[in-house]
Amino acid sequence: MAYFRRVNIPSRYIENAVDQVSSLPGIGRKTALRLVLSLLKRKPEEVERFANSLTELHAHTRWCKQCNNLSDTELCTICSSPFRDSKTVCVVGDIRDVMAIESTGQFQGKYHVLGGIISPMDGVGPADLFIEPLVERVAAGEIAEVILALNATMEGETTAFYLFRKLSPHQVKVSSIARGVAVGGELEYTDEVTLGRSITLRTPYETSLKR
Repeated sequence: MAYFRRVNIPSRYIENAVDQVSSLPGIGRKTALRLVLSLLKRKPEEVERFANSLTELHAHTRWCKQCNNLSDTELCTICSSPFRDSKTVCVVGDIRDVMAIESTGQFQGKYHVLGGIISPMDGVGPADLFIEPLVERVAAGEIAEVILALNATMEGETTAFYLFRKLSPHQVKVSSIARGVAVGGELEYTDEVTLGRSITLRTPYETSLKR
């Protein structure tokens, strides 16, 4: 921040644009200024397309009513696909985990996105997550196997155990991805081969409790 107090930005429009771009996660004001100046060099119609894409993104993107994945329609393309195994559901914390698993090409079932993981330190409890709809789907007999594909962190393990306890009264197989994923690691940063093998070589969740 101090760097930009020493820089005389010649336009309040540039300053405003830098403020907005730098509000995005992982982008500092120096990077934001570089991006804004790059946009200034583009043709007006290119900048208009860029701006329209962001407006349409916010206006038309919604959450899938069944799995909580991002979608353009009430049901995402995975939930609505007749070629996916609806009896096998992979539970993940974040939509980025769906993208990571899909990139492996090793999973042909469907998903359930929690929208986070249980983290008391961050004030996130079970009621803040998309958990009850999963329990309802299992209770209705729609699902034969639930694969817990959560980050190998303390919060991820806490969430997995909570889900296991919630699902235990129902007739459903609960499994966990194999620990090719490093302890403390996040799924979105795991390479495709390792993640794919972790899905394929999944084990009953009870096994992981005995380790």
